[in-house]
Amino acid sequence: MLHVVHHPGYAIARESAGTFPHDKYALVMQWLEQNGTAMTVHRPEIMPRAWLEAVHDPAYVEEVISCTVPAAKQRRIGFAIDERVSHRSQLSPGGTWLAARLACRHGFAANSAGGSHHALAETGAGYCVFNDLAVAANRLIEEGDASRILILDLDVHQGDGTAALMAGRADIFTMSLHAEKNFPTRKARSSLDIALPDAAGDGAYLEALGSALPQVLDHFAPEIVLLQAGVDAHADDKLGRLALTDGGLIARDQMVAAEARLRGLPLASTLGGGYGKDREAVAARHARTMLTLAAGRA
Repeated sequence: MLHVVHHPGYAIARESAGTFPHDKYALVMQWLEQNGTAMTVHRPEIMPRAWLEAVHDPAYVEEVISCTVPAAKQRRIGFAIDERVSHRSQLSPGGTWLAARLACRHGFAANSAGGSHHALAETGAGYCVFNDLAVAANRLIEEGDASRILILDLDVHQGDGTAALMAGRADIFTMSLHAEKNFPTRKARSSLDIALPDAAGDGAYLEALGSALPQVLDHFAPEIVLLQAGVDAHADDKLGRLALTDGGLIARDQMVAAEARLRGLPLASTLGGGYGKDREAVAARHARTMLTLAAGRA
């Protein structure tokens, strides 16, 4: 049984399609439904303002909630912040937090949005408004749901915002496996960064992940793993550069799930990046990641 967190407000119709696929959240759920997935859908609530402000600058939180984000910040984010985007940006951290809570009960749960790992304290960036991973991790610790958390970022882009927001915390470990020459140009410092060359392919990618992840899990000993499960490392992705195949992505997800299961760790995933003209194909990759993680963690 797949436990997935979803809200209709995640998907936003746009008159003109840009690089960021505002509709892919709905397409992922549509793929799961059409393929007869046995699942329970959970609806998130917006993250309380105080919880957002525990990680983000209160002035920036106000800008997003009131839809008064300055033009320069909107350009850095990559799209305009209107009422619909503002609402989704408050829902998404709530979805990641709920997925983590569900994972503690069921072993695995997925947020059908989230993974906004470029968002910083005072601004969004790279299609990210609020950093749901950082906000959810902070809240899980504040609520006593966990005392040590691993944020595992497997998006093709470095999780620079997450690294910056969680820097110096002994209770949260950030690990990012990404393309060295991809966005962002200026990388932050995660607890552990693994930068791969362009066109690394399945073998080098899986070797790097398989060498590092068990050591991090054993030495840091987290109580839960929050996974940024972007699929933009795929060879056909518009913004990816690591040249993974479908089989490579599946093997990646099986490895993560197996390592979590071996240690009895709850695993919660966020959607992360995935881009391209064939949005149904991108949605299918995201859906397969959810199903692979669920099967592997069961």
